[in-house]
Order: sequence, then structure tokens, then C-alpha cells
Amino acid sequence: MLNRVQKRNLTKRDYVTLSSMIFALFFGAGNLIFPLHLGQLAGGHWGIAAAGFLITAVLLPLLSVLAVCVTKSKGVYDIGKPLGATFAVVFMVLIHFTIGPFFGTPRTATVSFTVGLAPFFPAKYQSLTLLLFSAAFFGLAYYLSVEQSKIMARVGKLLNPLFLLLLVAIFAVAFSSPLAHAGSTSATAAYQTAGFTNGFLQGYNTMDALAGLALGVTIVTAVNFMGQTDPNKAAWVTARAGFFSMAFEGLIYVLLILLGAQSLGQFKLSDNGGVAFDQIVNHYMGSVGQAILAVLIITTCLTTAIGLVAAFAQDFHKHFGFLSYKAWLRITCLASFLTANVGLNQIIAWSTPVLMFLYPLAMALIFL
Repeated sequence: MLNRVQKRNLTKRDYVTLSSMIFALFFGAGNLIFPLHLGQLAGGHWGIAAAGFLITAVLLPLLSVLAVCVTKSKGVYDIGKPLGATFAVVFMVLIHFTIGPFFGTPRTATVSFTVGLAPFFPAKYQSLTLLLFSAAFFGLAYYLSVEQSKIMARVGKLLNPLFLLLLVAIFAVAFSSPLAHAGSTSATAAYQTAGFTNGFLQGYNTMDALAGLALGVTIVTAVNFMGQTDPNKAAWVTARAGFFSMAFEGLIYVLLILLGAQSLGQFKLSDNGGVAFDQIVNHYMGSVGQAILAVLIITTCLTTAIGLVAAFAQDFHKHFGFLSYKAWLRITCLASFLTANVGLNQIIAWSTPVLMFLYPLAMALIFL
């Protein structure tokens, strides 16, 4: 199919669309809830905690995209190949299952439900409604990612602009009447003495450095479909768009962390950022705010789910070609649906030790 793509020079509008797609693929479930929770944990020490968080949540993902560009890689396998074919395959499988059907992709559905829809249903119906919602969620993710050539248009031109519009509306309302002065709120004991280190480790939870390596195949494929089939030009286009998208993501992180710290003026430290986001929006906008939040959270989580399932299917079809792209896509969507129904807190608990193991390996490979 790529052989039939017409080569052309990209316009500013093309770069905006590509940057929007990259942002949307990265910015998903954890990217909303973890910085908000970090703000609550850090309180008045939110600034130093944010500095640590931005290194692992923004700088490392940007470097992972640049690593893919510089090495002209088309997936996780190519990044790990200098250390041997066996290591590359094992590393690719571990990365894709971590950000894919084991932890990352199911989290997109559980966060969507927990933050956006759960408040509308009685506790006794939560399990059933999560089951139905996650089935519909991953069915839609499959439908929107089954045609690879249309992923950029559907994510970059449609879903991401809607998400950003709603998020800006929430920021405008919240910062026009802050719940407290962020610098005067209390920090937990860990953040009073080691705010930077803990913020750095919290950035692991976004999984974006790992995602940057895995999503490289989806981003490069989208760039190729834009007519940039020459490896050198494709690398430059990806690097340029990646820089703008990650810088914008960093700005949103700082605003979310600040919002979390300010929320301590009205609310106690929550179990997770999803609960905190729900409390903040309901405080300012009531039931209307809850509806806006539901659309916002589902939209951003869906865009990330599309990128993750597509990257999984693209890489696995390339290296395990006995199944087609669509077959691998169906497998990862089904597996993600099953994992999603164990619940958000359990997924976060399971993922933490795995991330602590994989992140140092990923960082070493990125720098190499």
C-alpha cells in the first residue's frame, strides 16, 4: 500500500495534524490522573516534584521518539536489535504486553469508566456497567484502528481537538477561582524531603517512554502515508512534530499538577487522580461538569487505546507473520477487554513492579 502513496512536501497544516496525532497517542489514561495525584501528594512542594515528573514523563518520551528517528527504526525490535536478535524480540514482547493488553491499554478503559461514568451508576451495578462499557470501548478502538491509513485523520483531526477543547474549558473555570494557593498546601512526608525523586518515579506510571518506543511504528507508518517514504525525511518530520507535541504535553502536565495541589484546599488526598479529577469538576460544574468530564476522559483514553492496539498489531504482524494485522488487532483488543475488568486500582498495583524493571532498560537503550 505504501508503494502507491504519492510523495509530497508537508504543509504547516500537515505538521499540526501530525503533532496532534502524536500528542493524542501519548496523552491518555495515566497522563490525566497521575500528574493530578502528584499535585495532591506534593502539595506546596509541587514545583520540585513537577521538575522530576517532567523528566520521565516528557523528556524521556521525546528522547524515545528521537531515538526511533535517529536510528530510522520502525518499532521496538529495531531499537533493541544492536544487543542481539533474541534480546530484541524478548524486549519487544515485554514492552508491548506492558503498555498493551496487560496494563496500559486496559487502563484506558478503566480510567474512562472510573472517572467519567462510574459516578452515574449505583455501586451494585459497577461491575456490570464496566463490563458493558469496556466491551463497547475496545470494539470502537478496533473499528477506528482497523484501517491503518485512516488512524492519523481520525485521531489527529477529530478526537484530539475535541479533547483539548474540553480540557481548556475545565482549566479556565478551575484557575479563575482556585480552591487554594498551591504553595500553602500540605505535602505528604515523602514529598517534603524527596519531592524531585518521587516526582521522577511517578513519571514511570505514564508509561510514555516505553510507549514512545512502541508507538514509533504507528507514527512512522502515518508519516509514510503522508508521502514521506524516504527514511531521512520521515525521521526529520517525526522529530519536528514530536518536539512540538511533547512540549505541549509538558505544559498540560504542569497545569494538572498545580490543579491537584490547589484541590487540597477543598478536598483530602484521594486514592488516585481519577477520584480527584471527579471531585474537582463536580465542585465547579456539578452534573454538567461530570458529563463534560465523561466525554473528555473517554475521548483522550480512546485515542491512546487506538495507538496502543495498532502498534501492538503492527509490530506483532511484522515479527510473527503467521497472523494478519487484523488478527493481532482482535487479540489485543479482546485481551485488553478482559484485563480491564479487574479494576483500575488492581491494574496500577500490578504494573508498578514491572515498570520499575523495564524503565531502566528502556532508558539505557534510548540513550545508547
